[in-house]
Amino acid sequence: MKAGSRSRPASQSSKQTQPSIQTQKLFEQGIALHQSGQLLQAKALYAQVLRLAPKHFDALHLLGVIAYQQHEAALALALIDRAIGLLPQHPSAHSNRGNALRLLNRLEEALQSYDRAIELRPDFAEAMNNRGLVLNQLKRRELALQSYDQALAINPGFADAHNNRGLVLQDMKEHAKAISSFGDAIAIKPLEAAFYFNCGNVLHEIGQYAAAVMHYEQAIQLNAAYAQAMNNLGLTLQQLQQQEKALQCYQKAATIQPDYADAIHNAGSLLLGGKQYVAAIDQLVKAFALQPTTPFLQGTLQHSRMNVCDWAGFDAMQKLLVQGLAHQETVSPPFVTLGLSSSGQAQHNASKIWVRSKLASPLVLPPITPYSAHERIKIGYFSADFHDHATAYLMAELFELHDKTRFELIAFSFGPDKLDTMRQRLLKSFDQFFDVRLNTDLQVTQLARQLEIDISIDLKGYTTDSRAPIFALRAAPVQVNYLGYPGTMGADFMDYLVADHTLIPPQSRVHYTEKIAYLPHSYQVNDAKRQISDRVFTREEVGLPPTGFVFCCFNNNYKITPDTFDGWMRILQAVPDSVLWLLADNPTAAQNLSKEAELRGVSAKRLVFAPRLGLAEHLARHRLADLFIDTLPCNAHTTASDALWVGLPVLTCMGEAFASRVAASLLQAVGLPELITESQPAYETLAIELASHPAQLAAIKLKLERNRLTTPLFDTASYAKHLEALYAQMHECSQKGLPVEHLNAA
Repeated sequence: MKAGSRSRPASQSSKQTQPSIQTQKLFEQGIALHQSGQLLQAKALYAQVLRLAPKHFDALHLLGVIAYQQHEAALALALIDRAIGLLPQHPSAHSNRGNALRLLNRLEEALQSYDRAIELRPDFAEAMNNRGLVLNQLKRRELALQSYDQALAINPGFADAHNNRGLVLQDMKEHAKAISSFGDAIAIKPLEAAFYFNCGNVLHEIGQYAAAVMHYEQAIQLNAAYAQAMNNLGLTLQQLQQQEKALQCYQKAATIQPDYADAIHNAGSLLLGGKQYVAAIDQLVKAFALQPTTPFLQGTLQHSRMNVCDWAGFDAMQKLLVQGLAHQETVSPPFVTLGLSSSGQAQHNASKIWVRSKLASPLVLPPITPYSAHERIKIGYFSADFHDHATAYLMAELFELHDKTRFELIAFSFGPDKLDTMRQRLLKSFDQFFDVRLNTDLQVTQLARQLEIDISIDLKGYTTDSRAPIFALRAAPVQVNYLGYPGTMGADFMDYLVADHTLIPPQSRVHYTEKIAYLPHSYQVNDAKRQISDRVFTREEVGLPPTGFVFCCFNNNYKITPDTFDGWMRILQAVPDSVLWLLADNPTAAQNLSKEAELRGVSAKRLVFAPRLGLAEHLARHRLADLFIDTLPCNAHTTASDALWVGLPVLTCMGEAFASRVAASLLQAVGLPELITESQPAYETLAIELASHPAQLAAIKLKLERNRLTTPLFDTASYAKHLEALYAQMHECSQKGLPVEHLNAA
């Protein structure tokens, strides 16, 4: 996001043998053209001077300077070395030699040249500034600061040195000092767009988004073609939830600089978040064509295509992503990887790479230590989903059943401020409820610390609208990854992951950064008060044929892989007159799935698409289905418990990673392990068997009906006690200063 640090070519006339009048006149004309930026014309005149006077130091030196300015570093070095051969004691030549070496990335040699220039001229501020640039590149930041300070002691009005000093301070996370340095640079040169841009970057980094917007806008006002500033303005507006304006900024940046892959990628990602899948794919394909190594672009593009069930090149892309993750490359965001690979190692790699790229250098706050024991353990739940959302539907009763004599519940909501029925229900469940949508990550963390939260619970992980930086800053002495993200966050700032032994058997712990806090049954909480509408749907009104077996899967479209769909089509072919009932998420996906069915010899008429409904009615229409068939590598989660809650059996195929074992966890907890398979052939065989033997399926449905309210899956009161036992253990270990270890609730 930074504007490049800038070195300054040094110039100083030398005392040479008096040239001829003609030579001197040509040289002076060259100097004038050079100073006005007409480099090609100046270069021609300097060359003409050298033809008349081959040992003209200044012409040779300044030809080297022009070569440097034109990024011809090797030529610049050769020319300046020839000039130094004529006049070895010339400080500016040594400084400019350092510039050429820096451009060639020969940093230690560059440092020696700057040191020589300063030795020859102790008040050489430009050389000290340029020396600071090299020291910063060498990660010797304290020495770089000293060099800038020396330059500024000589020349307090040296704007570039103030700017470069600010860049080093930004790298050192000395944000207030960095802003001050950029402010000094701006005060000296108020028309320099790069200074506003750099200051805007620091303000964005610390979450002062409104101030960052002002600085980016000022940079753009000074330089209307400043594509980077336009892109970063978009990033900041996106943080302020001004999505339309952000998109316009990305589009303007790409108009200014048509090969600006990052801006095009940002536009595509924003469109993806807004479920404008076709437009998102168009942008992401353009970005990929320009720069396929753009961080996380490959995975984002593949996820966009998965949302519309466009599987062109799926196998090749999936292979590339898994290989890239194995080589620690920034190819795929963690959430995207859940739907592309069942490998626990691949998902662990994706999370660790994300942390290293996005969260490796959080804002510095003092280390956090356990607080003195409170009357009640303070639990902070952090989420964007405290409203009419799937997570809230799962958790609402848990919040109500928490033992308020032992635990104080505090909500930190950074999602939409919707005063819907669910939000009103949740507001009554918490001791305190904070709407922190407009607060920065730093402010939210500071609030959590002021409230002395003992255990902070991240209900988002790396899902949409997550705010992992709050946890990177350490909102509480104990931090827990729970429910919202089905996998590891790959971060040392998360202490525990709540799971169960089906999800993470002991041999799989190696793929998780967190220690595992084991619940005795399923990790997934459920609300036993979830209402099912009394409405009785008919097959005709939902588009189902009057007869025939109904397989269904209401998972999101991105979870449907070609392998899963191949299996489904083989199942339909083996079960005459059967249909597959799917979620109608977007028209493009429905069209593509219909086309894919026909390609596999199955009539598109055997696919039926269900539009989205309110939860109570959505649950009620499940009664028209006969069997829910799951997806792999990313299982049904809430959709599986929805089906089980209404008495619809769920058939799953269990993979290796957390997200691939969720449905198995739910089936174990509801007493239906016979619906868990471990291979694609076994999955297909059992689906066909159940569809072909009505009595066998009826027995399973009867068992589910009997188990529904007696087994652990929907026993929220028992679940709450087990979860609280884990919280109590976490808190006790923290209070005693014990290392974080795996825990068991029972």
